[in-house]
Amino acid sequence: MATILLDTNVLVYTFDQNEPARQGRAIEVLRQLEVTGNGRLSVQCLAEFSNVALRRLKPPMSAADTLAQVERFQRVFPIFNITPMVVLEALRGVRDYQLSYYDAQIWAVARLNQVPVIFSEDFHHGVLEGVNIVNPFALNFDIGVWSN
Repeated sequence: MATILLDTNVLVYTFDQNEPARQGRAIEVLRQLEVTGNGRLSVQCLAEFSNVALRRLKPPMSAADTLAQVERFQRVFPIFNITPMVVLEALRGVRDYQLSYYDAQIWAVARLNQVPVIFSEDFHHGVLEGVNIVNPFALNFDIGVWSN
């Protein structure tokens, strides 16, 4: 199985009771990546998850629950830092591929850390400079393809 960088939306949907189909898929994906040890996160995703959990989830998570969940994510998945090189590479992604800055930053983290796959529903899917961007919430998505 390939190493996979998870975008924030996968983390958020695990707690979004208003999206039961996506919640089920997100839980399935996280469990599979935890079992295989192939999931990765970015510091950006932990920060974005925290913001959404505290402010936008309905109902919002408490600060204590959000803290506990971020600590769990850190125990389960290796975390990549945002470095000056990531920022420069993200800006190149914005310039060359017209990505939004934060999507470009996720792409840059994957590319610079040699992670060949990103799971995200937020930006264009396909291959971008060797990084395969896959929507785990697409109807034809099969976690088995990525977990073998």
